Amino acid sequence: MLNYIVIVLYCGSLFFIFLFSMGQLHLAWHYLKSKKNKKGSAKAEVPAMESWPMVTVQLPIYNEKYVVQRLIDAVCRFDYPVSHLEIQVLDDSTDETVEIIKEKVEEWRSRGINIHHTRRKKREGFKAGALQYGLEASTGEFIAIFDSDFLPKEDFLKRTLPQFSPGVGLVQTRWGHINRDYSMLTQLQAFGLDAHFSVEQTGRNHAGSFINFNGTGGVWRKSTILDAGGWSADTLTEDLDLSYRAQVKGWKFRYLEDCVAPAELPVIMPAIKSQQYRWNKGAAETAKKNLPRVLSSPGIKFTSKVHAIFHLFNSSVFVCLLLASLLSIPMLFIKDANPSLGVLFDLGSIFLIGFFSIAFFYWVASKGLYPQGTFRYYSRIFPTFLIVSMGLSLHNGLAVLEGLLGKKSPFIRTPKFNITKKGDSWKDNVYIRPSWSWLTVMEGLLSLYFIAGIAVGIYLHDWGLIVFHLMLALGFGSVFYYSIKPFSYGN
Repeated sequence: MLNYIVIVLYCGSLFFIFLFSMGQLHLAWHYLKSKKNKKGSAKAEVPAMESWPMVTVQLPIYNEKYVVQRLIDAVCRFDYPVSHLEIQVLDDSTDETVEIIKEKVEEWRSRGINIHHTRRKKREGFKAGALQYGLEASTGEFIAIFDSDFLPKEDFLKRTLPQFSPGVGLVQTRWGHINRDYSMLTQLQAFGLDAHFSVEQTGRNHAGSFINFNGTGGVWRKSTILDAGGWSADTLTEDLDLSYRAQVKGWKFRYLEDCVAPAELPVIMPAIKSQQYRWNKGAAETAKKNLPRVLSSPGIKFTSKVHAIFHLFNSSVFVCLLLASLLSIPMLFIKDANPSLGVLFDLGSIFLIGFFSIAFFYWVASKGLYPQGTFRYYSRIFPTFLIVSMGLSLHNGLAVLEGLLGKKSPFIRTPKFNITKKGDSWKDNVYIRPSWSWLTVMEGLLSLYFIAGIAVGIYLHDWGLIVFHLMLALGFGSVFYYSIKPFSYGN
């Protein structure tokens, strides 16, 4: 009986991964089709505006003394009529960031900029609460939002606002990476995010399916936020939650791949994990909250509903990857004891299609963004990206399970570093505190577990999963190493 449970869970996990990869392949097809359509038509000009609307720029801040000054400077230099621009620094800080913001706001106010230093009595609702608090006092017809690690360009508003045709409630731009080449970790993050912001967002937009506001680097129509019910803090991804509520209401979103909002990437594994935890758990929470209303809405076409399922549950691939990985070693023993079940492993070879689909998905993203050195860049980054992603499956998978099971946790913001080039140091960052978790220990043990899996395969003369187990051993080992390195060896 136990053997059959293992077989069902193993095959079910692989099947979900296969379906996920097919969904990514479909998005890649839409992305390529959108590029072909754009290439075959005259280049669209930015629509002219007879008059510029009133805009409120919101900057949600919590203890960001290293980066807040450069953010305020960037938005205060927007090439936009001062009389139609309002800037809200929504400051929930509890450290010297408060004084830094106060001085910077006074500096720009003396230069004629309409900028406000907004403080709440209590940090209720975390980022979502701050945005809602500011929204209620805002005067703008449109709301632009930037996290503390962003450096928007001067023409940002003049490039995004003309895209608001009737019925469009949000314009989202692509994230850039000011410290992409700082380390291998930043290169891997940039690689993954670039695929999301090129293939996924463009593909979904071209298919007419739901896309999402990415929490920053976008502009909302204020009436859209109000119509959707405002910001809510009942999930860790308030941006994804509001995106779905607004689109269910019938609002259209527009994604601008050619408009880039530069930002800073986390430079150490604990900060990456903090960000990944919030994104993956929040996505699962948002799926529970919003998917039923999406599926029951008669005004949403069937293909958009299918895309929504994979969009909202895409983080669940980590649960399936973890489960399939853990069960792959017991499956070796089951196969050895029951040779007739070997057909399951033979059928499993069709999931190679899934692997090649994912490889093609990331190849398409790399080809679009790095046309001059695609193969060299892709061949170096993609295998490492895949291995480290596998190593994060325990951390991210448990975050997803917590979200699906309804376990609540506070919003933990990702520490910022003001790291923009090689040689910059983060070792004096006061927001980074040494900590060991049982998850880190488990990641180290799982690396040993899959090394044992390699030994089992050799002992049983079964070579089918050797490469898989090698990638898992390297993945969990590298995540374990980079998790303890900042606190064991310094910067």
